[in-house]
Amino acid sequence: MRKEVHQKIDDLHKEMIDIRRYLHQYPEVSFHEEKTAKYIADFYEQLGIPYQAKVGGNGVLATLKGGKPGKTVALRADFDALPIQDEKDVPYKSKVDGVMHACGHDGHTATLLSLAKALQPFQDELPGTIVFLHQHAEEYAPGGAKPIIESGALDHVDAVFGTHLWATTPVGVMQTSKDIFMAGADRFELIIQGQGGHGGYPHETKDAIVIGSEVIVQLQQIISRRIDPLKTAVLTIGIFEAGNAFNIIADKAKLVGTMRYLDTNVQEQVIEEMERIIKGVCLANDVTYTLNYERGYPPLVNHAEEAELVLQASKNVPEITSPEEVVPVMGGEDFGYYLLEKPGAYFFTGAQKSGSEYPHHHPRFDIDERALPIAAKTLIEAYFAYQDKHR
Repeated sequence: MRKEVHQKIDDLHKEMIDIRRYLHQYPEVSFHEEKTAKYIADFYEQLGIPYQAKVGGNGVLATLKGGKPGKTVALRADFDALPIQDEKDVPYKSKVDGVMHACGHDGHTATLLSLAKALQPFQDELPGTIVFLHQHAEEYAPGGAKPIIESGALDHVDAVFGTHLWATTPVGVMQTSKDIFMAGADRFELIIQGQGGHGGYPHETKDAIVIGSEVIVQLQQIISRRIDPLKTAVLTIGIFEAGNAFNIIADKAKLVGTMRYLDTNVQEQVIEEMERIIKGVCLANDVTYTLNYERGYPPLVNHAEEAELVLQASKNVPEITSPEEVVPVMGGEDFGYYLLEKPGAYFFTGAQKSGSEYPHHHPRFDIDERALPIAAKTLIEAYFAYQDKHR
């Protein structure tokens, strides 16, 4: 049956591409994916596969119950886009101003939908039950995974697997880890309230831009001088907003950034150091501040047994020439929430497009669509491997 399933996936490759390109043209940002969620639900409606809509928000869960006994396994794909202007010159360029699929979630959705269609003719031969888990709002904390879990819709699931089309990894390479795979991702916003005034009379002001700059410089020393160099963290300021005229000293500055970590002890240390530095700099400059620190997604920690199943399953996918165990990456993923609740594993499917090697979240991001059926085959092989192990 597995060879027949693979052949069916290959037969649906063009449809996968069509679905992916359609979704690419009509992206929706996190928590606003109503049309995309309806597209997914309508797809399952047409197939006659039972589904639940509006799970934990805009989530859609479809269920294919096999004809043979076995475990219940969820296969996950996310479907939100990013607030980025699409700068690619392709026929399927985003038609929504300022919004694009710059992370491959359109491809994830196309993969899972097509996999469901490929498997339906073999339903009576399938062991156990497959839950096709279409998750909204992966890109923006608090994300979609947590409310889906809290809804109870996955309580009956025994394990969960997922993949990310990885645009910086060549097609034919599959990457995973038997431990920490992706970083925890926090967000913070700092408002510094100084005292504005005339640009020619700085002694009468408390310059929020200068004070904000001092904070940034000192924050960068947390990682380089206060964290054990054998441990890992990243602290990035992505937004620095202040001032509105060339000859006015700004009274307020806003700094927004992210902190990534692999170890929760490091997370706590960085937060403590940040608070101490910000308080000290603002006290020394006689200004007030407000710090809003949001603890975001936890580190994504694969379960060793399930990650090993993925590695073994990938050997049954002829297009995968190189299954690899890799060190963690500092990107974040709310798939980590599922793995706090259920056994499972996450992996990268190489999708680097020749001549368009732009990273994720880039305005010219794109993927090699040959990766779509590879992702589908690896997901279903992981499912079969899990069922075989738990007979």
